[in-house]
This record gives sequence, C-alpha cells and structure tokens, in this order.
Amino acid sequence: MARLTMMRILRASDYRHMPWKNGGGETVEIAVSPDRATLADFDWRVSMATVASDGLFSSFPGIDRTISILEGAGMTLAIEGRPPKRLTVADPPLTFPADVHTSARLTDGPVTDLNVMTRRQTLKHRVRRLHVEGSLPVATSAREFIVFCHRGSLTLATEGVSATLHALDAAILVQPAALTLSADVASEAFLIEIMGP
Repeated sequence: MARLTMMRILRASDYRHMPWKNGGGETVEIAVSPDRATLADFDWRVSMATVASDGLFSSFPGIDRTISILEGAGMTLAIEGRPPKRLTVADPPLTFPADVHTSARLTDGPVTDLNVMTRRQTLKHRVRRLHVEGSLPVATSAREFIVFCHRGSLTLATEGVSATLHALDAAILVQPAALTLSADVASEAFLIEIMGP
C-alpha cells in the first residue's frame, strides 16, 4: 500500500478477504475506518462480495448501506417496507438501512456487488458511478472520499500529486482537494463520499 500526500492508494492484491457476518459467503474488504476495525465497530466500510445464491442479507444495527452491481445479471432486493427492486449493472447505486429485513433473489446466476456502509449516528455517504474518458474534474464537499476503479485504468491528480488506479484498485482522499480523473480509454469508477450526519 503506497501512501501519497492527501492520497492513500489501495491495491486490489492487498485487500482483506473475510467471511460474511452471517457466514453465507466471503467479502473482500477494500477499506475500513478506523483501520483494522471489525464488523462491530467500524465508522465506514467499503467492500465487494459475490452473491452466489438467493438468501438474506446480514443485518447491521445502526448502519446505512449502498449496494451497486459490478458484475452479473443482477438481483431483486426485497427490502422491508419497500416494493421489490431489481438492481443491475446499469442501475444507479441503491441506498437503504442495513438493519431492516432484506433478501436477494438472483436474476440469472451469481453477481458481484460493491457495498458501502456508514454508521448512521455519526456519518452518511453517497455513491456515484462515473464514466471517465479523457479528463473529468470531480467536485465534492465530503470530508473524505474513496475512488474505486471498476473497469479500465484511471489517473488521479490532486494538488500536484498523481497516481494510477487499475481495475479494482482504490484511493482514499481527504478534503479539501481539487481532484481530476483521466483515462486514455473509457473506464468506469465509483466515487464514494463520506460526510458528517
């Protein structure tokens, strides 16, 4: 893991693999705050998981979560108090409380999702999909944010510092920072903003 001024680079090969809270699969932890926090005491957490069968989501009391589909045909989420919602790679990220009864039904085979969670009493978050081809300035007022490179390669430049992310790499940046993303070929990324309540 390389550390740069205002920017911490996270390489996919360094991510931590751990079992789901409910034991039903494996999650790949991209980043967590504070560092090395557990599932019981994190402030925020970004992870990937492969959902290989229909079933219940783990419950996280006091947590809000956002799910985005990275690969696969998608799944339909049954979230308590809401109508069923089909989620595919083409859909915007979906935010909902992580402590309400939620189950997933796969559309056609396994999916890989991106999962962002924040502790409701202290933080909130927003997740945006970004298509990058050429240069893209990014404006955010978040106190810190994560750029996750989904497909392709991205160069991040901020305050005289730059770094390149390849597929599934990520970077954590602390505001204030003027950020520009650039890509020679069309690339896909997620901007994850972490904010106060």
